[in-house]
Amino acid sequence: MIRCIGMTAEASNVTSFAMTTTGLLSSGSSISAELADVRPGTPISRDFGLRLIQCGDDDLPALLSAARAARAKFKPGVITYSRKVFLPLTNLCRDYCGYCTFRRDPGQHGAHTMTPEEVLTIARAGEKLGCTEALFSLGDKPELIFPEMRDTLRHLGYKSTLHYLEAMCELVLRETRLLPHPNPGLLSAEWITRLAAVSPSMGLMLETTSSDLLAPGAAHDNAPDKDPAKRLRTIEEAGKQNVPFTTGLLIGIGETLADRIDTLLAIRELHQRYGHIQEVIVQNFRAKPEIPMAHAPEPCQGDMLRTAAVARLLMPNVNIQAPPNLNAPYYEELLDAGINDWGGISPLTPDYINPEKPWPHLEQLRRRTESKGFQLRQRLPVYPEFLPKIASRPGLLGDKLHAMGASDGLAREMRAA
Repeated sequence: MIRCIGMTAEASNVTSFAMTTTGLLSSGSSISAELADVRPGTPISRDFGLRLIQCGDDDLPALLSAARAARAKFKPGVITYSRKVFLPLTNLCRDYCGYCTFRRDPGQHGAHTMTPEEVLTIARAGEKLGCTEALFSLGDKPELIFPEMRDTLRHLGYKSTLHYLEAMCELVLRETRLLPHPNPGLLSAEWITRLAAVSPSMGLMLETTSSDLLAPGAAHDNAPDKDPAKRLRTIEEAGKQNVPFTTGLLIGIGETLADRIDTLLAIRELHQRYGHIQEVIVQNFRAKPEIPMAHAPEPCQGDMLRTAAVARLLMPNVNIQAPPNLNAPYYEELLDAGINDWGGISPLTPDYINPEKPWPHLEQLRRRTESKGFQLRQRLPVYPEFLPKIASRPGLLGDKLHAMGASDGLAREMRAA
């Protein structure tokens, strides 16, 4: 049974009907036979990926089986996650995305910029719970349009939000066992260099390569930093500097199935050129009452399974992640689609991007992962295959990575602080 995540039965039926009327291939296609010829570890073509992401329910088991075979060749037996604290450094943002509840304007209820004391208090509390990642999320350059943010930065003693982020990453690195992982939006070459000195990895969701979503009334209308070309430039610059990078796509925001394939292929092309994509997130849109897209349909379970499985087959040797809290209550079924990581999970802080969707308890996550035949292991914010090169850097960052990484590159078991 293919469920529609978080929907009523009526809404599920509507989405199922929509899927069948938008070109899902019928059973009796040759897809299953062609999948049998796919060699695990060999990337599939765009044309085949587009056919697969449209496959009918009869061919879905074969698609999932091929994705699992590709994962087994890449990283068998283990599913990873990063134990983190979520630090929303500021939720002021100059972008107005149609699906976002995180951002605020100055003076709006809930608008907040964290102080250094707040950052350190939460980081130390997470340290006591065995966290190794400090995930910094923030609005993109809010000081460019909000004088209130410029005043706040002046009071804190910094020229820009990125200067403040850099200082807070250094603070966490110096004062705790946590490793910073910043998601600051678009970055210049200079800022990638600066942030790489105080964090082992960083991230920016590509979301989509479709410029159609910048049109009036679309998801990225009035969101200048969501221009796909600009985001691709940031991801490419990180590649030029050999920075381990997390990116991914957001599905259900108005893109087509072909857009999903093209987004994955853009990421694949950059990774083939630079080898720096440590993780690709397949994230599903979740509707919320207070957003412009409150009534937009959410991706169903079939959407997630197909997209994750095709991501695995397009990039068989890249870590593929899907967030369990956005796919509850059936999140463990995404393991059938070839993912090998659950992303960041916090025992302390909420998901400030989707606060209505709590993280699973780590013991529940372990049980559900083991029920599918896998061992759950904690990793650092930088993946094991990227760790040796980053840990070889001289200075505090390299020293901490050596101390925190186990012999297999995953997180060393730490006693509570």
